[in-house]
Amino acid sequence: MYLGYAAGVGKTYQMLEDAQELRRRGIDVVVGYFEPHGRQETIARIEGLEAIPRKIIEYRGTRLEEMDTGAILRRRPAVAVVDEFAHTNVPGSERAKRWEDVRILLDAGIDVLTTMNVQHLESLNDQVRDVTGVRVRETVPDWVVDEADEVRLIDLTPRALRHRLERGVVYSSDKARQAMEHFFTESNLAALRELALRYAAHEVEGKLESSVENGEAGSASRERILICVTGNPFSASLIRRGKRVADYLRADCMALHVLPEGGWTSLPAGVREAVERHIHFARNLRIEMHTVAGGEVARAIAAFARTHQITQIFLGRSAPRRWFRLGRGTVVQRVVRLSSNTQITIVAQRRR
Repeated sequence: MYLGYAAGVGKTYQMLEDAQELRRRGIDVVVGYFEPHGRQETIARIEGLEAIPRKIIEYRGTRLEEMDTGAILRRRPAVAVVDEFAHTNVPGSERAKRWEDVRILLDAGIDVLTTMNVQHLESLNDQVRDVTGVRVRETVPDWVVDEADEVRLIDLTPRALRHRLERGVVYSSDKARQAMEHFFTESNLAALRELALRYAAHEVEGKLESSVENGEAGSASRERILICVTGNPFSASLIRRGKRVADYLRADCMALHVLPEGGWTSLPAGVREAVERHIHFARNLRIEMHTVAGGEVARAIAAFARTHQITQIFLGRSAPRRWFRLGRGTVVQRVVRLSSNTQITIVAQRRR
């Protein structure tokens, strides 16, 4: 995977350079999908490489092009070049996301070179929104990226990237000017670059440590993180935060939802749908999901944490209601009192 922090840093260019080197070494390589964006320097790098014709899909009266995964499978090259890993396929395609197509190729024994920007990582979605003010809609679960044999960071300073924009190398003049005034501000690019550098460093560290992770000493001191999920929309951000910390700590990660004593049927329909959506989201990030029924939420969380030897609990903070002040406090306050030997992380919801 060729990882960058913004369009124009040179991911596709470098990927095609490496594909050409593989071809010169006699390795059977094809271009499964390539998005030139009108960049002549990048287009020149494809010369001599076999390109698989794209698949035409009719959608709302328009003919659109997508990668033809079936054609690549029938061709069976040793290596396929697939641009824009996080791309969402046109409705009507066999699979919803291009990364799902890539996994089909991998399962067939075809190696893949691909590109992606760091802002498409699911666990970084909230951080990217906070930094840039833009919610990235096309995301890839972290575990999918973690499966890459190698992640290569393609780096360029923000000033150099903006200079490329000014020269019209990345986009046309009108589009480049608009981009520099909005998403491609120097502060945005610097923040995104830092995220990419941190992620790449984390990946390198993880691969270096993988050989000792299975040792007895490592497993004895392993962190175990529990994320407490509710029907609150903020639970999605809480799940991302907990998962990100778990990945950095190389920790086991679980999520828990405490049901009323009556179980699922006692939840209002809207709340049940929200909880099920968050459970599906957690499982999509490969978080081990649990539900328990209990009359007192805090006590159920504390009991689950003790049973599963949890070392850190992630909770969302909610505003205390009037009757809480007259009783035993909020759920968060009671969990803190009942879990004296566990680290509690209380995450506040950011509001603009």
